Amino acid sequence: MVAGESSGDLLASRLLSGLRPRLPEAEFYGIGGARMAQYGFNSLWPMEKLSVRGLFEVLAHYREIKGIQNSLRDRLLADRPAAFIGVDAPDFNFGLEAQLRPAGIPTMHFISPSIWAWRGGRIKKIAKAVSHMLVVFPFEEDIYRQAGIPVTYVGYPLAEVIPMAPDVAAARQSLGLSAEAKILTVMPGSRMSELKYNSVAFVQAAQLLLQREPDLHVIIAMAGSRQRAYFESLLNEAGLKDVRIQIIDGNSHTAIAAADAVLVASGTATLEVALFKKPMVIGYKMMRASWAVLRHMGYQPWVGLPNILAREFLVPELLQDAATPQRLAHAVWTQLTDENLRRTLQQRFTEMHQSLLRDTARASAEAVLKLIGRT
Repeated sequence: MVAGESSGDLLASRLLSGLRPRLPEAEFYGIGGARMAQYGFNSLWPMEKLSVRGLFEVLAHYREIKGIQNSLRDRLLADRPAAFIGVDAPDFNFGLEAQLRPAGIPTMHFISPSIWAWRGGRIKKIAKAVSHMLVVFPFEEDIYRQAGIPVTYVGYPLAEVIPMAPDVAAARQSLGLSAEAKILTVMPGSRMSELKYNSVAFVQAAQLLLQREPDLHVIIAMAGSRQRAYFESLLNEAGLKDVRIQIIDGNSHTAIAAADAVLVASGTATLEVALFKKPMVIGYKMMRASWAVLRHMGYQPWVGLPNILAREFLVPELLQDAATPQRLAHAVWTQLTDENLRRTLQQRFTEMHQSLLRDTARASAEAVLKLIGRT
């Protein structure tokens, strides 16, 4: 198995939670994180090696990432595992799967790339690389069936993990915050490249909000200590080290549950925020050259998963040049203070949560067992 970032680690751990009891003696190895390790997964490289986003950002790390891919390919071709499962990380995993499947190793991919949003031509490459696709949104099944690719809808794993009615009081208590506090959680991203481009604007927006509402409490959610160290260095360079914020490591769900609103980088975290029924503003910045290319490759007007699923702008999206501290702060203030909007979002996100519920661990494990002939 290969997972390339913290969200993939969480998704893969759900699959492993269903698979481990059915295959107690199996060896699970490849690239993964701490959550996968809880089920006896052995990561041969640090997962963070693959956590790079953006066209030109990836190019800077291409040689190292390609070396890892080639080394893992050679290991798998020698080992002949019962199956290879790529969890997200499409560029890395599809390249690997395309080399393993012709050699007779069954390949499964967990979570479809957003071919319904951009780069739809990839489905032809997917058909050659993937023996079976696991999808997490109901509408994706038809896309793969029409392309002749075996597919199973397994539900969105976090819809099971995140409670329908999150315990806000318990989350605040665990963070040492009062039940009455007005709380903003800021999530600039888990990848180093995301932190590089989002952190300063996001914290400057928080600074403006603190000036407007001195009693506001700002939580910054970091994926881990490495990300935190880099984040703090970026704030120091920007002269923002004295902004009144609370940084927490590796406890993003508690930070979201405690919040009144969330400022979040585009990605899977946006859907996590929606499942916690929180008002949000989606922001994102990247290397200018990458943006110049990617902005013209989308098929629809939304980038945030909650908006894509709703087929409308439920929450604001401020991207690249639009993601100024002033505009981010203004949008967040509305999410914090407009009570009618907050009630509407809670209802819409509850409906979204219900639509994504399924026994993901069981459904994905059964698909794997069928693929390797163990049902």
